[in-house]
Amino acid sequence: MNGQVPLLFVFLFALDAAYGQASYSIPEEMTRGSLVGNVAQDLGLEIQRLISGKAKIYSRNNEEYIELSREKGVLLVKERIDREALCAHTALCAMHFRIILENPIEFYSVTVQITDINDNAPSFEKNEMKFKISESVTIGAKFVLERAVDLDVGMNDLQNYELKPSDHFVLKVQNNADGNKNVEIVLQKQLDREKAERMSLVLTAVDGGEPRMSGTMMILITVLDANDNAPIFTRPTYKAVVIENSPGGTIVATVSASDADADLNSKILYSITNTLDRVRNIFKINKENGQVSLIGNIDFEKSKNFQIHLLASDDGGLTDSCKLIIDVQDVNDNQPEINIMSKSNMISENAEINTVVTVISIEDLDSGENGIVKCFINENIPFTLKTSENNFYSLVTDSDLDRESSSEYNITVMCSDEGVPSLSSSVTLTLHISDVNDNAPVFERSSYEAYIVENNTPGLSVFTVKASDADWNQNARLSYILEDSSVNGVPVSSYVSVSAESGVIHAVRSFDYEQLKEFHFLVRAQDGGSPPLRSNTSVRILIQDQNDNGPQVLYPVQTTVSLLAEMVPRSADVGYLVTKVVAVDVDSGQNAWLSYQVHKATDRALFEVGLHNGEIRTVRQVTDKDAVKQRLTVVVEDNGQPSRSATVIVNVAVADSFPEVLSEFTDLSMHDKEYNDKLTFYLVLALAVVSFLFITCLLLIIAVKVYRWRQSRVLYHSNLPVIPYYPPRYSDTLGTGTLPHVYNYEVCRTTDSRKSDCKSDRAASHMMTMDPSFTATMQKLHSEKHILDEPDSPLEQKPPNTDWRFNQGARPGPSGVAGGPEVAMGTGPWPQPPTEAEQLQALMAAANVSEASGTLGPGTMGLSTRYSPQFTLQHVPDYRQNVYIPGSTATLTSNPQQQQQQQQAMAQQASQQALPPPQSGQPEPPKAAQTPASKKKSTKKEKK
Repeated sequence: MNGQVPLLFVFLFALDAAYGQASYSIPEEMTRGSLVGNVAQDLGLEIQRLISGKAKIYSRNNEEYIELSREKGVLLVKERIDREALCAHTALCAMHFRIILENPIEFYSVTVQITDINDNAPSFEKNEMKFKISESVTIGAKFVLERAVDLDVGMNDLQNYELKPSDHFVLKVQNNADGNKNVEIVLQKQLDREKAERMSLVLTAVDGGEPRMSGTMMILITVLDANDNAPIFTRPTYKAVVIENSPGGTIVATVSASDADADLNSKILYSITNTLDRVRNIFKINKENGQVSLIGNIDFEKSKNFQIHLLASDDGGLTDSCKLIIDVQDVNDNQPEINIMSKSNMISENAEINTVVTVISIEDLDSGENGIVKCFINENIPFTLKTSENNFYSLVTDSDLDRESSSEYNITVMCSDEGVPSLSSSVTLTLHISDVNDNAPVFERSSYEAYIVENNTPGLSVFTVKASDADWNQNARLSYILEDSSVNGVPVSSYVSVSAESGVIHAVRSFDYEQLKEFHFLVRAQDGGSPPLRSNTSVRILIQDQNDNGPQVLYPVQTTVSLLAEMVPRSADVGYLVTKVVAVDVDSGQNAWLSYQVHKATDRALFEVGLHNGEIRTVRQVTDKDAVKQRLTVVVEDNGQPSRSATVIVNVAVADSFPEVLSEFTDLSMHDKEYNDKLTFYLVLALAVVSFLFITCLLLIIAVKVYRWRQSRVLYHSNLPVIPYYPPRYSDTLGTGTLPHVYNYEVCRTTDSRKSDCKSDRAASHMMTMDPSFTATMQKLHSEKHILDEPDSPLEQKPPNTDWRFNQGARPGPSGVAGGPEVAMGTGPWPQPPTEAEQLQALMAAANVSEASGTLGPGTMGLSTRYSPQFTLQHVPDYRQNVYIPGSTATLTSNPQQQQQQQQAMAQQASQQALPPPQSGQPEPPKAAQTPASKKKSTKKEKK
């Protein structure tokens, strides 16, 4: 057989660590996703083990055809498998790969055999062959035909040939030692060019598959005149050696043949007859001299030898064939390949020795010494490289790991072969050391001491404790905890607190140096490991004193029940010790240093006090002119910043007999009691006045709100057109009223809407003028009875009354303070009403007049009967007397007759139909008569 079947190099490997194997057989051309086999069941593995072990397929060349489903534990077809492309003419086609599991690392061998199906028909390279055969060719002459090629194997491969017609030629098939078949046609009947110059034969190649498949080729024969000698090669087989990576044009071998004929019949032409392989792409033959040379690249790792089929033919169509075997010599042109089969990126620092970290596979495609590889790693690291058969290496630990010393290792694996020159490759593995909680927290100091000033604000930050942990991440995350203890029987947590995150110690309460000067407690630092590690530190808090306590006088004792006095005889000499002021300060240090000074004294020239001892002594000789009653106010002051002080009153009696002293100090006690009674009266009176003013303001606000609401209701029910209303100009004649400037106001109200517009114009310096038509409009409004029936209608304006005036003494409010008694209230046609403040002052004035009329009794501490416990509503004075009502010329009084007269005057004014015309000037109004209340008030002011 003249063909050589190329081999597909399937890398098979086996490890001592393999635990089992499985074999499967599938036909080629299976669809994607087809089931290959239940590898979990066949290998005795659990599905959960495949998932947790991150099971995967390791194969160099076939991993694109088969895939592993971890969730189902089965092998599936990943890509369409073409047996002819995978294994060519190899009868047994199988894929070998490993299933690798991690944690722990396990290996399982799997073999998948690919069976052939009849999916390829026999085919010829050419559709036809032409022969020129001399008619002189003797019977039995052989003519070599092109072989058909069937990519299938076994029964599906090419089985036989058929030739039609078979009158002159018979088909002869000869089996070669290599399994191939040579196809020849043998002349069995002499040719006669005169009978048949051209003949056409059909060669059919048939395989043995089901169904059978075939291929055909036409054989065209031209009969020539006599050429009765065929070319003959000098040897049937030639051998040659070529070094891989040889350049193009290198001559590999030379073949030769001879022909006994002469002239043109002896001219031989050489050719390569290989089909369906790469030989013609790599080699070529000079058809004239038979030199075989390179035209392509030779790679020993792809093809270790070649078989070239050569043909020698003369011009008469006679041929001969031979075979050229070329062996490829390997050179060291491939560096070792490092394949990481399983890798751990992180390992715990408490991992045991000989723990497998990474498994790598080393492959070198070269052969002999060029393919022998040795590997090693960098030194001074706690790892070593262990080898096993079939170039597998395991990176394992060979000593204890410590993350605190080194948290990461960069491990370089170097591999080199033994070729000349040697080739090498390397890979760097980064391995992180995971932390284990093996380091306890460490405080910066074993004990701490801090100071805090007393009277601190609760929550004040005192100081910070700090600890560190050599571990990492959660194992180094510290929490600070206050250890349970007690201070004077009270839990320490009621004194201080510790921030769990920052270690800041806060004061929970305000400390008092006089009660607590220092205390101790423990703070625990605990990391977040499992189990957690901890350590303690001692903290001492020292409380510093602050000048927060004033001096306390122990002697003389101050009391309001009895009056104590020190007696000094009139015969006392200079420096006579009268008494000693004894005081203490609960503070400490300079805050408790006391000094004594005389603040007040009846006679400063008579007594003095010791600056530091508090002794009161006479400065001069006591004389008869000195008063019997002597009072000294002594100030006791400490030395703090700021300083605090206390006062003590020392009564001294300058007398020789006790009855004299008793009579004097009894009068003094009565005087003090009278003074205290007056002070109490004024305090109660001030409280009553403030309460009254608040209630009065509240009532006035309610009255204004009701008044405005009634106005809006009156305009809402009316059907009149919109009428502008201009209230009187409020002016302060004397410049002391509530409105110091002239303001214009405009109020617009609609007839059928509840909404009103109020516009406040800016201050104007000119007087307001009145439209002449305004009088007629007001008369028309007056004719509407339902409006005039309202007693408080805002459309009704009262005429001025020149008889109504207040004198300066009776005018309430600030508008009558600065003017004289004869100042007029207004000069225009409108009376000038008082402001709200003036109304309030009028009410207060009436209240004061009523109070002035009361009598002081001994049972009320100088207050009127209105403030006595027997006070009832009948004692409330009638505040309506002498009260001015805006818009009216009447003054309310407490007299019922006067009230009746005022009501009649108001009714007469309401019956007027038009306003009087404005007057340019009016005579000075007469003074208003003073009421009894106003007279009493003025009399009271004169007494004061």
